[in-house]
Amino acid sequence: MATAAGLVAGYALDSVLGDPRRWHPVAGFGRTAGALERRIHRPDRVAGAAFTALAVGAPVLLGTAGALATRHRPLARAALVAAATWSVLGGRTLRHESRVMARALGSGDLPAARRRLSHLCGRDPSALDEPELARATVESLAENTSDAVVAPLVWGAVAGLPGLLGYRAANTLDAMVGHRSPRYARFGTPAARLDDLLNLVPARLTGLLTVAVAPIAHGDRRAAWRVFRRDRNDHPSPNAGQCEAAMAGALGVRLGGRNIYFGRSETRPFLGDGPRPEARHLNRAARISGAVGLAALGLAAAYPVTLGRLVGAVGR
Repeated sequence: MATAAGLVAGYALDSVLGDPRRWHPVAGFGRTAGALERRIHRPDRVAGAAFTALAVGAPVLLGTAGALATRHRPLARAALVAAATWSVLGGRTLRHESRVMARALGSGDLPAARRRLSHLCGRDPSALDEPELARATVESLAENTSDAVVAPLVWGAVAGLPGLLGYRAANTLDAMVGHRSPRYARFGTPAARLDDLLNLVPARLTGLLTVAVAPIAHGDRRAAWRVFRRDRNDHPSPNAGQCEAAMAGALGVRLGGRNIYFGRSETRPFLGDGPRPEARHLNRAARISGAVGLAALGLAAAYPVTLGRLVGAVGR
């Protein structure tokens, strides 16, 4: 009950307040992990595995210590879970950025929209027009609904404080070193693979929930299901395609195509049918993201007091 209550309270804090504006724990972790990376970096996977183990292991141990210290103190446990949940979620910020982009594109202010894209993803926005900026926003919102909302809730429900902190650490490391740059081509592989593993279930749950809530944004659930089943495995990522294909089907748009990441170009298969996204699709995408988050919260809060109890009883 304490874990469930903490997840709900933390989600509410994120919905009302958004990310902490000062002394954000995830930003602090990123700075610490960056300092560690600079000290132990070598261009091989063994060094990357050591870095990943240390950088993820420390938050897991911290969460375990907090869980043990509050084992018989449910109010303290709920407060710790709430604080951790608030720190690792990013749902309000995602929806806010999508709506800000919608306003910029809707008013024809492409320079402002291009400047804003960096808040969502690492693509080079300098030559992007409205459909490409809208596509980047929809794709980032879809993927990060899993990464920043559904996955933290899933791991918080399954593993409590260690799950919340460990998942966010792994996901942050993937963003830092899990890309195919010359420096991290081998060193970042362990972090990227760990993040892929931790997101296997949450990404698929995100896709299914997106299909389920599609009508809340005037989407066709049957079309979303068809696109999800047909296109979800075409994406080069084992997880992002699950979320993006479902969102494409729910909005009735086509995602995918050529992406430019400051000198590096990738061409991805198309996901979905219909036109390229426009400004008008971004508020609908934000509405779907919010509904998926609420549905995931319901499942996550129910798990510790239902199936989680059964699993714990079997384990004892």
